[in-house]
Amino acid sequence: MKHILVLVLALGITLTAKAQSYHGKKITDNGAIPATELATKMGEKKELTTKVEGTVDQVCKVKGCWMTVKTADGKTMRVTFKDYGFFVPKDIAGKQVVFEGVAQTTTTPVAELRHYAEDAGKSKAEIEKITEPEKALTFVADGVIVKK
Repeated sequence: MKHILVLVLALGITLTAKAQSYHGKKITDNGAIPATELATKMGEKKELTTKVEGTVDQVCKVKGCWMTVKTADGKTMRVTFKDYGFFVPKDIAGKQVVFEGVAQTTTTPVAELRHYAEDAGKSKAEIEKITEPEKALTFVADGVIVKK
């Protein structure tokens, strides 16, 4: 009976460990705020160190070097990874993630927006329609948890 209990416990721990994957700095999901509340929490600040939870909208198709996460206003926030030091799986669109780092209000130049569009697999016509820089909430993450 003791052997069965140990086996069941070991199996449970193994399955729980595989229920999420970690990328970059190992973080926990404790204290994460919903991505839909981040803009309100930022207020007028230019920068805020925090932990956020949200749903992935898109991922860089080239190597997983950025992702976008849905926000409250129907828009998305681009999440990049500190010092280009890690990547996320390219197939996580629609999955829940938790990420920790620095939220910023930034202006992204046209050339960079076109680069992101190319990474996302947009057509040449769609890329050429990008003619204005974009002011938006962005995030530089130290670590990401992908929940399965």
